[in-house]
Amino acid sequence: MDENIIIVDDDRNFLESIRRGLATSGFQNIMMESDPRKAASLFEKGGTFDIALLDITMPGMNGIELLEIIRQSSPATECIMVTVLDEAQIAVNCIKKGAYDYLVKPVSKENLVLSVNRALERKRLQDILEIGKKTSQPALNNAAAFAPIVTGSSEIYRIMKEAELHSRSDVPILITGESGTGKELLAHAIHATSSRAKFPFTPVNMAALTATLFESEFFGHCKGAFTGAEKDRTGYLEFTNWGTLFLDEIGNLPLELQGKLLRFLQNGEFIKVGTSTPRKADIRIIAATNTNLERMMAKKMFRKDLYYRLRGSQLHLPPLKARKDDIPLLVDRFLEEFYRPAKSCGIKEEALSLLMDYDYPGNIRELRSIIHSAVNLAQGKPISAKHLPKPFADQNPTAEGGRPAGLSRFAPLEDMEKEYILKVYGAMQKNKLKTARVLGIVSNTLRRKLEIYGVE
Repeated sequence: MDENIIIVDDDRNFLESIRRGLATSGFQNIMMESDPRKAASLFEKGGTFDIALLDITMPGMNGIELLEIIRQSSPATECIMVTVLDEAQIAVNCIKKGAYDYLVKPVSKENLVLSVNRALERKRLQDILEIGKKTSQPALNNAAAFAPIVTGSSEIYRIMKEAELHSRSDVPILITGESGTGKELLAHAIHATSSRAKFPFTPVNMAALTATLFESEFFGHCKGAFTGAEKDRTGYLEFTNWGTLFLDEIGNLPLELQGKLLRFLQNGEFIKVGTSTPRKADIRIIAATNTNLERMMAKKMFRKDLYYRLRGSQLHLPPLKARKDDIPLLVDRFLEEFYRPAKSCGIKEEALSLLMDYDYPGNIRELRSIIHSAVNLAQGKPISAKHLPKPFADQNPTAEGGRPAGLSRFAPLEDMEKEYILKVYGAMQKNKLKTARVLGIVSNTLRRKLEIYGVE
């Protein structure tokens, strides 16, 4: 964990024992200081720490005096007081002066880590509240992790900053938003900024799981556990241990399977198919959905206990039509992606105007597919209106007053989707797997649509 912690105590043996207890619990940035005056000077010169553990009884300057200096110089630092005196009046005085907690020596590792984690959680919540008060764009501490999310929107930056703050804890996160808004990108960024970043990030499409596959896929199975189990299989939980499991389209998980997932979330235990021995997995859960889970709960289609277990915190990504200023930025990113290794030849203004005038029911994923198709058709030339899908290309690039033509002349969405899917299917030489990847949908969905269209 990358939180900055300072421990101030004149007893060096105690300093080392506290440092060791925190380090073995995953905390890395720990500073020890035996002189309270030097610690005070650090804060007065602008030093910043997330947590300060302060002994109350120290020579030269006691912990209460140091607490007052820290509250003035660095109000965002959460202070935890430590003392040998278990007296209620001292504890009350510390809390009144701004301390978060009060621990009595000898401090057990369990109580120490619990207090620090609770203090960090309060700090995160306060930081999140502060984001909403700021009018300026919040800065990201780990901008590289969020680089795949292309935006110039202050709202999206606030969402990313909140996600970054949540990444420091293991609180489950539920990401909501329409399909194609970038929920998996955000989940991956949270993983990349967390202490679990060096362990696996495993995305799972819950809509593709059947009742017969669920236990084998999640829990794994042993050779001979059932007909067809010719070898041992490592399930998602075992594979992802210490990492992050991303449960995409969680609202599509059948009701009869929700209880099995809930049991693991409650105690972190699972049983591999074909065995009777419980196993443990330490996993951070991030779930995502494009459906209204509250409405599903009202219809008894989604378990309330599972919902509240998953929604430790919630982040909502707005649709692309609500952030149209990002369209030119996204177009540039996709042009760089699809023209590689050749240099992008850009897009003509008339084509960009048409793209700006569209509402994108498929959101960013749909825009990406449109640009991919246009790049294929443009053959190294700048993209113009004729390279866009037919409903775009048929539009008069400029209507009265030089503005883009309105949506009223567009073809019905169903017809546009059919034509585009068939165009990509043909361009991919009728390879269903490649077509599904380009369209950003699962193979089963593509097969169903092709059956509806009467296409082999």
